[in-house]
Amino acid sequence: MANLNPNSSYSLSLTIELPNIVGTLSNVTQAIAGAGGSFGQISLIEHTRAITQREITVDASSEGHAEKIVAAVREIPNVKILKISDRTFDLHSKGKIMVTSRISIKSKAELSMAYTPGVGRICNAIYRDHSQVFNLTIKQNTVAVVTDGSAVLGLGNLGPEAALPVMEGKALLFKEFADIDAFPICLATQDTEEIIETVKRITPVFGGINLEDIAAPRCFEIERRLRQELDIPVFHDDQHGTAIVSLAALINALKLVQKSLETVRIVINGAGAAGIAIAALLRTAGATTIWLCDSKGLVSHSRTDLNSQKKEFAVDVSGSLVDAMQGADVFLGVSAPGVVTLEMVKSMASKPIVFAMANPIPEIQPELMSDDVAVVATGRSDYPNQINNVLAFPGIFRGALDCHAKTITEHMYLEAAKAIASLVNISQLDPEYIIPSVFDKRVYKAVAEAVCRAARQDGVASE
Repeated sequence: MANLNPNSSYSLSLTIELPNIVGTLSNVTQAIAGAGGSFGQISLIEHTRAITQREITVDASSEGHAEKIVAAVREIPNVKILKISDRTFDLHSKGKIMVTSRISIKSKAELSMAYTPGVGRICNAIYRDHSQVFNLTIKQNTVAVVTDGSAVLGLGNLGPEAALPVMEGKALLFKEFADIDAFPICLATQDTEEIIETVKRITPVFGGINLEDIAAPRCFEIERRLRQELDIPVFHDDQHGTAIVSLAALINALKLVQKSLETVRIVINGAGAAGIAIAALLRTAGATTIWLCDSKGLVSHSRTDLNSQKKEFAVDVSGSLVDAMQGADVFLGVSAPGVVTLEMVKSMASKPIVFAMANPIPEIQPELMSDDVAVVATGRSDYPNQINNVLAFPGIFRGALDCHAKTITEHMYLEAAKAIASLVNISQLDPEYIIPSVFDKRVYKAVAEAVCRAARQDGVASE
């Protein structure tokens, strides 16, 4: 495995004091560079005739690499490290979200309208017509981000407390990218029935439910049942968000290599929530040849260990991932670090497309195969073509809430993917630009509009 590039996930802030002698700062920067650190900002804090104090921002590639950088600075004579801050931990300190008032209360009259006694009139209005809850409360713009902590990122079963930073982050992204008020709900149970019942009991407050980081296959049953028993949108982002953005990127990648979705052979490695959802959406979009692999190799009819979700994609071919990739046009990885070698990539068809989306370390690192593939995408922000769910879920819920959709359909996923892909026009398409940036303000609006249209066509919109 090649070394990972330094990135802001492992960003340090070093406050140092050094003699006010020409060349001393140069010794510090050389030491950091020699240890492989990537510089950010260097700020002057204090300057006297004797000393200077500076704050230096440095990106590392891991916690161990960060320690190596600090050790290199400590070895410089006459340089003191006054403070070391992990910028990622600093950002999370005291949480990333808070509840604020939409209105201000500056008089007794306003207080009596916002709360008692005036609020009683609103309660009675909703009692007489329950649909008024969407007009007179936060329900019309509020999403619950629900997890049991059983599949946190790529880290595993960490439990509800350790899942909370991810759910907070999700809520932050809902607000920043689609002005939706989302709240993290981390459940102290991993029992399927208890999760379903708990979510059902909190739905009076929320206009939508975003399921997150719930392990497969339990997540499939939870989503299916909640969609069946609730009249608000339920969306498992690990499944469908990943699938939508993957399809959007693949639509554009196939344009570059002049191949069609209907004729290519696609290998998906990883048969959990994301892999199954990607396979399902690709099939809906027109893909005809999808080979799904898990840790035991190809999902084949000859195997007796398949769950019902895997059985839907079983093929008549048996073998390992190595076998599956021979002659394949497209590889989509939602699995584990380093499971793909350069030799496996070279065995693919001409102009291969590789989406190595395992995080934080992809199935194969892009720099290892730069001359052997037509298009590469990853889940990381420090490489081109990041497959990031934030391109999908804010717009999905914005559209679903705006039209009061009762559910989210496969057609809505498909139209969302097409909307994302359409934002990169043919003249802009490039092997390093097949998908818009997460900061492209057009994205959530385009997705929301596409979702609204599809919801109305499917007859699931109330407005």
